[in-house]
Amino acid sequence: MRELISGFRRYFLCAGLFSLVINLLLLAPPLYLLQVFDRVLTSRREETLLVLTLATLIALGVMSLLDVVRTRLLVAAGAALERRVAPRLVGALLERAARLSPPEQLTGSRDAAALRAFVAGPGILALFDAPWLPLFILIIFLFHPWMGAVALAGALLMALLAVLNERATRNSLRQAQAESRRAARFVDASVRNAELVRALGMHPAIVQRWMQLNDKGLGAQLEAGAVGSAYTGLTRFMRQLIQTAMLALGAYLVLQEHLSAGMMMAATIILGRALAPVETLVAGWRSLVEAASAWRRLAELLDAEQPAVSSVQLPPPSGALSVERVLFAHRGAERPALRGVSFTLAPGEQLGIIGPSAAGKSTLAKLLVGIWRPQSGAVRLDGAEVATWPREQLGRHLAYLPQDVELFAGTIAQNIARLGEPDSAEVMRAAQRAQVHELIVRLPQGYDTEVGELGQVLSAGQRQRVGLARALYGAPRLAVLDEPNANLDAEGEEALLAALRRLKQDGVAAVIIVHRPSLLASADRVLVLREGAVEMLGPRDEVLARVMRPVRHAA
Repeated sequence: MRELISGFRRYFLCAGLFSLVINLLLLAPPLYLLQVFDRVLTSRREETLLVLTLATLIALGVMSLLDVVRTRLLVAAGAALERRVAPRLVGALLERAARLSPPEQLTGSRDAAALRAFVAGPGILALFDAPWLPLFILIIFLFHPWMGAVALAGALLMALLAVLNERATRNSLRQAQAESRRAARFVDASVRNAELVRALGMHPAIVQRWMQLNDKGLGAQLEAGAVGSAYTGLTRFMRQLIQTAMLALGAYLVLQEHLSAGMMMAATIILGRALAPVETLVAGWRSLVEAASAWRRLAELLDAEQPAVSSVQLPPPSGALSVERVLFAHRGAERPALRGVSFTLAPGEQLGIIGPSAAGKSTLAKLLVGIWRPQSGAVRLDGAEVATWPREQLGRHLAYLPQDVELFAGTIAQNIARLGEPDSAEVMRAAQRAQVHELIVRLPQGYDTEVGELGQVLSAGQRQRVGLARALYGAPRLAVLDEPNANLDAEGEEALLAALRRLKQDGVAAVIIVHRPSLLASADRVLVLREGAVEMLGPRDEVLARVMRPVRHAA
């Protein structure tokens, strides 16, 4: 994260330089007042007043222009920051999605937007203006040491209030953020399952549950707001009190003839300008805390150690798969999802995996294609660990059909081509290998049919068949199909069996995870997985006979 931000130093250095000049030019009004009181009114020279007024107007014009440039510069920095962070963020989310908790998956992009909004918003301007407070105090010291002492004491008091505000609202703000994110995630999940919610009449329960979650966030937010508003009011009161004390001290020094009236007014105005950024920071502390939290979460996500990936261009694999005593446990789980799973698969060989629900079959599928990495053991393709293959290189040689098939917004051809530039010949070849070409050409626009968000235009069975074509796009050497017939009718299942026979003829190694043994007609061997461990592994007919025998006896 720091490496990414380092490219924006010139933006912030320029903004800091502009802030210095802007704050120096802000001295123009009090110095103008000083000269008018101490020189113009005593000399009664109209020419002096005219020159001073023109000079002050020019200074204020330049200050306003620089302020506009600084604001636009920070807005551009915010946009450039998001453009630079977003690709890395999306890549990190995609790379680590399986290892991230749902909250981390959903809040990553929101954190990037929050950071951009802060960099481009008014809150950051106070951060650029606050460091120049010592300069203003030094100038006040030049007017009179006593006034400088009052200004210094006031600045320290305001800084103390800012620190106390941070400590008093820290936990409440963090709790409010966490509860707000939890309520937002619940709404996201409810919207994704809107059809189920409506069909089962769950709308009142969903609203009630959201209100409970939202009320927790509102409670924490109200608590933080109450404390924060108290400190904001106290800070505003203290600033006015300090300025009043400065004015009173200045008047006393004028009466004692230690100070001129112009110096008294100028010092009071300069002090007000010096304390303004501190007051702004206290008032906008919540946005600063949210930006800091977003920065911390993004840093944890982007700076996390990534799995080592080979930099050597490996040759195209033949499809020889080796699983060596793999152990894998989900984060927070009491027991491993897979325990010591081992088997080998030769090119052109097909392995069927069966077992009860929660046996670890889908987990094994994700390990075979390198989505997850085992805690111990290894999954090797042609001798090289799958997790160390460059993903763009390995993806061309894999055919993966997950249990839940989702398509992307676009045409069928674009989805089959994996969102790359569709090669018509390759797209049709993949569709023919998946035995879905006839289904596609019967659609009103054929391969140019828009599937809609998540493929909602197509039925579940059609999505699964198009998903198989996407998996077989190119020249895969290893196919991992997780319940490829879950949504298929009899025609679709016949097409799937034909596709599996075609894969065998082409010498593609295949792992087929199924619940119904009828799909294992072309399988050479069958592995029975139970509670994360291999219960049986052997020739198809032998294993199926042993599996079906207890069922017949029970009948």
